[in-house]
Amino acid sequence: MTDTHRGGMGVEIRRRTATHLAAPPPTRAPALAAPDAGPQQWHRGMTLVATISLFIGTRAAWTTAMASSPPVAAVISVCYAAILGCAVLSLLVRGRRALIRVDAAVLVTAVALVICGYLLDHTGTDEAALTSQAANQILHGRPVYGQPWPWLFTTHGVGITKTMSGGADYTYGYPPLTALLAAPVHAVLHSTAAATLVPTVALLASSVLLWFLLPAPWRSAGTAVCLGFGLLPHYAYAGYPAITALALLVPVVVRWPSTGEGGRLDTGGVLRAACLGAACAAQQLAWFLAPFLLIGLYAVRRGELGPRRALAVTARYTATAALTWSAVNAYFAVQDFPTWLNGILLPLEQKAILHGQGVMGISYYFTDGSSRLDYYSYGSQLLLLGLLAATLLFVRRLGPALTVLPWGVFYLATRSQDGYFLMMTPLWLAAAATVPAAAFATAWQPRLPRLTGRRAKAVVAAGLLAPALVCVVIAAASPPPLRMSLAPHFARHGSHVGVTTIDVRAVNTTGTALEPHFASRTGQGASNWWTIASGPTVLAPHTSAEYRVEPQGGFRAMPGGHGPGSYLIAVTGTPMTITSAHIPAAASAAR
Repeated sequence: MTDTHRGGMGVEIRRRTATHLAAPPPTRAPALAAPDAGPQQWHRGMTLVATISLFIGTRAAWTTAMASSPPVAAVISVCYAAILGCAVLSLLVRGRRALIRVDAAVLVTAVALVICGYLLDHTGTDEAALTSQAANQILHGRPVYGQPWPWLFTTHGVGITKTMSGGADYTYGYPPLTALLAAPVHAVLHSTAAATLVPTVALLASSVLLWFLLPAPWRSAGTAVCLGFGLLPHYAYAGYPAITALALLVPVVVRWPSTGEGGRLDTGGVLRAACLGAACAAQQLAWFLAPFLLIGLYAVRRGELGPRRALAVTARYTATAALTWSAVNAYFAVQDFPTWLNGILLPLEQKAILHGQGVMGISYYFTDGSSRLDYYSYGSQLLLLGLLAATLLFVRRLGPALTVLPWGVFYLATRSQDGYFLMMTPLWLAAAATVPAAAFATAWQPRLPRLTGRRAKAVVAAGLLAPALVCVVIAAASPPPLRMSLAPHFARHGSHVGVTTIDVRAVNTTGTALEPHFASRTGQGASNWWTIASGPTVLAPHTSAEYRVEPQGGFRAMPGGHGPGSYLIAVTGTPMTITSAHIPAAASAAR
């Protein structure tokens, strides 16, 4: 008998002895089941915060409902009572099971509020308009990709994505799953409500699923992140396909390091892989998470199984995801492969006009422009590669944050709007609650010679991220390609003073021919493209030209007050550049 068996037997003997000594005397009645222990105080806090989060946006919904749908307003009023009741109970109940029931009540109240919100606002935005039209195309057997639908954007309030080449994107630029799911709904509703119903139902289903998958103290936090705070439901009402992708990623992320344990991809692992493939077939944001998950999965399994078996289980997982993705896309790829491929890659290649809260704002909002905007895109790509390499090298340290790391890439991109971060926040919570740091204690990491100390590893990590930082510095520090002087012409329409035309003298300071396109900007958003009434289409290197540009409709109102005012921007698509010049106010122009 080995020492291990002898030690195990010793432990068993001691356990039996302790059990015998602790047993109640035979004359006593059998011990009753242990009473429900009291909940932890932080669990109460989670429940209370989730309850409070349901107040956000509820008053606005109630006000709208009172004017348009009183029965919905009545339901919202009942939800107010439920919120107050849950708040009281979260602080008073004594048992864990009772607090879990309060968590369930918070979830039910949140679901009711989201349904009410959908009934009040389900027309959607440009995302819903495009998805609805794609669903209609599918129903009638017509092509989806590469088809411009400009009439969709004539409706008031439906935005459009403008491109740096002076055009706009009128085509469907997402993988097809959300449109496929919306097609049968569209056959009944015949409106954009079909495209908003699918992500709304997906969000509700994933919220309920996450509630059951999370440990009990975290459940209300999941409700708050998914349905509270007034964040994700509005993206669902707008028809964002990314919400469908999020819903499919929830079961993928929860306890993901357990996938393939023992070298077997069981039913749960297969379902997770299929959900990952389906998420990638719903929206491109899932593409950025997938390589991080695969690197982490291989590292964890290799630490357990060795390289060959870890590679085998990771390959089966990847193949299952790829097969699911291919099955969803097969019809469209066979129909017209180049057009389908260009369609699903469109958001990555369209060179949309600058927008967002990331570092591109340096060149868009705080300086006069940049002649090297492409370097923001280069920096974003290099950051993605750097983070992937850092994850591979330091997975034991970075593994717990693996669901957050991919979204940092968008902070450096020319399109860095906060939706790219917000819509995936439930995945952050799911990982925080179910993927502890201990899950990576034995994960495999490549051995780096002479890099054993923290300082050396920090230097390596900084070296991986430095190229991205260099690209951002180049983009932000580059001067604008044009020197523009403006002579605006003003007119009064009613009580508004605005611009009718602007005479622009532009000097190309670069060695590249530029094809400028003009728009105005007040605050963060750009107007529709202005018409070039006179002036050359292409401005040769180191030359100057006179332009006369006119706003759409012949009049552009100027803001009053003491704000930053309006700017005329000139952008080019190849290379990507932007030049901004302040439009002087009417009074100063007169002087």
